[in-house]
Amino acid sequence: MDLFSRSWAALRTAVAELADEDFARPSGCTGWLVRDLVCHLVIDAQDVLITLVTPAETEPTRDAVTYWNLVEAPTGDDPLDALIVRLAAAYEEPWLLKFHLDDVGSAAGRAAGLADPALRVSTQDQVLTAGDYLGAYVLEWTLHHLDLIAHLPDAAPPPAEGLARSRELLERIAGAVFPASFSDTDVLLIGTGRRSPGAAEKAELGELAARLPLVLG
Repeated sequence: MDLFSRSWAALRTAVAELADEDFARPSGCTGWLVRDLVCHLVIDAQDVLITLVTPAETEPTRDAVTYWNLVEAPTGDDPLDALIVRLAAAYEEPWLLKFHLDDVGSAAGRAAGLADPALRVSTQDQVLTAGDYLGAYVLEWTLHHLDLIAHLPDAAPPPAEGLARSRELLERIAGAVFPASFSDTDVLLIGTGRRSPGAAEKAELGELAARLPLVLG
């Protein structure tokens, strides 16, 4: 729970520190500008709020690892992705996006801090404990923090502990361990297809290379 809060606070701070011109730069999400990614984060924050107030009475069906599904790479035809781009453009002024993320994002952070980790919640027709749900989102926040700063070399990176936990989650999702020589950031970028491995890295990956990228949904 604390790691959720630290990862989320670091990501929101990184957004708050963006210059207006940064919103028109590309992000690490293919086809999305930084403004599109920030708009997606607003929707993510709304999802957190909705889930934490959607209790379930049945036993959990997922945990922080199995919350994630391996899916096909996006084709660009997803109507929700297209909607996010239109919504982001509708804000027009970067400060409006910053304000909305700070407003909704702060509320999501407070709700997470108040949540009982053992509370069972429902999302996407699945049941998790609040602790596992928020634990899964450490990976979401960390990956999107890397997306945010992909073309912003002076921006602060995600917290080290969030990177380490996200690597652990991705390795458990993959059912395989990445080479110890890979940094946590490289594991996340290469593992999810945000960066292609070089020849030496591909050789170190061995058979795992053929299974990449791991597209999470």
